[in-house]
Amino acid sequence: MQTPRAESWVKVRPGGLWIEPGDFFIDPTRPASRAVITHGHADHARPNNGHVLATPATIAIMQARYGDQAGATLQSLPYGQDLTINDVKLRFVPAGHVLGSAQVVLDWRGSRVVVSGDYKRSFDPTCDAFEPVEADVFITEATFGLPIFRHPDPQDEIAKLLHSVSLYPERSHVVGAYSLGKCQRVIALLRRAGWDQPIWLHGALQPLCELYERLGIPLGDLRPATTAKKNDMAGQMVLAPPSEISERWSRRLPDPVTCVASGWMQVRQRAKQRGVELPLVISDHADWDELCRTLHEVVRGEVWVTHGREDALLRMAELEGMKARALRLVGFEDDEA
Repeated sequence: MQTPRAESWVKVRPGGLWIEPGDFFIDPTRPASRAVITHGHADHARPNNGHVLATPATIAIMQARYGDQAGATLQSLPYGQDLTINDVKLRFVPAGHVLGSAQVVLDWRGSRVVVSGDYKRSFDPTCDAFEPVEADVFITEATFGLPIFRHPDPQDEIAKLLHSVSLYPERSHVVGAYSLGKCQRVIALLRRAGWDQPIWLHGALQPLCELYERLGIPLGDLRPATTAKKNDMAGQMVLAPPSEISERWSRRLPDPVTCVASGWMQVRQRAKQRGVELPLVISDHADWDELCRTLHEVVRGEVWVTHGREDALLRMAELEGMKARALRLVGFEDDEA
């Protein structure tokens, strides 16, 4: 039997990436009868699907976010376990993006396709590290798919933050961090760097931090910032959604140093436009070097590039002798990368 070409069974449809022989979508952009979800971010894990398959942590995140709308039926599949769906063998392997994030490894009639979802290769104590899997077709994101994006060691960025706290002990430091993944990663990196004082949280960040702890990720002493007195916040670390750090909520803090943890903070103009005093280049997506390294490790045939800066990565792949094409999937965001 001739091995089928990937494009004959992995197809782009208005609802997203459709696996034809398995009759399911991966990260559908509209409600689907059968959905395989790579991770819990809202642009990948949408509510109101029928049957949902994901890692146990991603299922828990979707339940926490969507309640009864997480899916009509929910099925969890741990990393490394095989599941056959209509003759398509599927397994999840870690993507290193956030807790529970997974690449989807698909095998059908001798053809292997790996759908990466979102991923990173840098250190993160709150989730399993990316696991390279060779594939006939590797489907990659390209959020930071330009050579200018080379992210520093996240632990060095945390050192910058702690140094600023030591310089300005009378001021609070409010760090804008996305509620899922980034917030918990910043907290864990602070703990690893020796910060054992309480960390104060905007109310919007508390539920997922509590979930992370229930799922076995220790975050230390976390307290609600909304109930604290202004003087209690001097010299303290406060985390909030990025949209709140310059809004009315932050005015209750003592002369706050505004920070944002994001890969986009490498772009000085973005930091300036948002009034960020201390940009922290901490990204949950692969930078240019990590993207290139990953393609060299896993691609044994073709690379398909989804959302992000596609052109440069396509060109690099072609120069390295890989077949490459853009999928141009829509509906995925990268604002808080």
